[in-house]
Amino acid sequence: MKRLAPLAALALAAALAGCGFAPLYGQPGVVSSLAAIDVQAPPGRTGFLIRQHLDDAFAKDRSAKPAYHMQLALAESRYPRGVRVDNVATRYEYVLTATYSLTAVPSGALAKRGTIRVELTYDSADQPYASVASQQDAQDRAAQEAAHRIQLELAAWLAEGARPPGVKPG
Repeated sequence: MKRLAPLAALALAAALAGCGFAPLYGQPGVVSSLAAIDVQAPPGRTGFLIRQHLDDAFAKDRSAKPAYHMQLALAESRYPRGVRVDNVATRYEYVLTATYSLTAVPSGALAKRGTIRVELTYDSADQPYASVASQQDAQDRAAQEAAHRIQLELAAWLAEGARPPGVKPG
């Protein structure tokens, strides 16, 4: 049984190679282009969080010159859900909308733009500290999810043939 697992993995790899499967981050230029994106987020807690998560997701190379400049705009909404008899909400829906524009650094030309919307819910406790902690956790989770979706969207865009500025197709 233990000998079958490596054989099955080898057979699966051969089948995927035969159908033209290629890993997203295995495409030339995807990883280096993501690492060369300079992210500018709006001030505030959520802006700081999403910029940190994007820098982590892109594996930001601080020593390299940026190839792209990303400008972020954020919109946040909070809606009461699960209202009790005394008209106090026990849950909230938090919505984060991140709109980004990616421009080439040397030319300033718009390379890509997009909008990501993340919706999640969180509990609201009767204790003020617990309620604030829960809301801040929701902000962090939404910022992390938005950063992940932006990363995937840009990686797919780069893998489909977008080139960093100054690089001619090969």
